[in-house]
Amino acid sequence: MWYLILSICILGLITAVGYAAGKKPVDNARRTIPAPPPAGCCGQHETCERFRLITAANRIEYYDDEELDRFRETGAGAYADDAVEEFREILYTLRPDETPGWLRSLRMRRINLPDALRDEALMIAGEQRPQPERRPVGNNTAPV
Repeated sequence: MWYLILSICILGLITAVGYAAGKKPVDNARRTIPAPPPAGCCGQHETCERFRLITAANRIEYYDDEELDRFRETGAGAYADDAVEEFREILYTLRPDETPGWLRSLRMRRINLPDALRDEALMIAGEQRPQPERRPVGNNTAPV
C-alpha cells in the first residue's frame, strides 16, 4: 500500500516539474496591445473597410472618369500607349486618399487597370492604409 502511495506522489512530482519547466514566464514589458482604430474607422473589423480594395458596397462612385467606361472588360495587357496615358493622368490627378476608392470603382465597373500602372496604383493605395501601432503594456522595466 505504501508503495502505491509513494509511486503516485513521485509521479505527481515528476509531472509538476515537467509542467513548470515547459512554462515560459510572461514578460509584461514586451507584451503589446493594438492601438485604437484610426479616425473614420468603426473599429469593428480586423481591417478597416474604408481601405479595402474589394468591398460589398453596391454603389459605383465616379471620379470624373466616365470616359474610361469604354474600356470595360478590356484585358489588362491589351491597352495601347495612349489609353495607358489616360489612366495615368487620372491616377495622378487623384488625391492619394482617393486612390483606393478609384481602384474599387474600376473593379466594380469591370474595367481592368493597365499592367503598366498596376504596381504604381497599388503602391499609392497601400501608402494610405494605416499602419497598426503597437504600444507596450505594463511597466517598461525588465523582470529581475
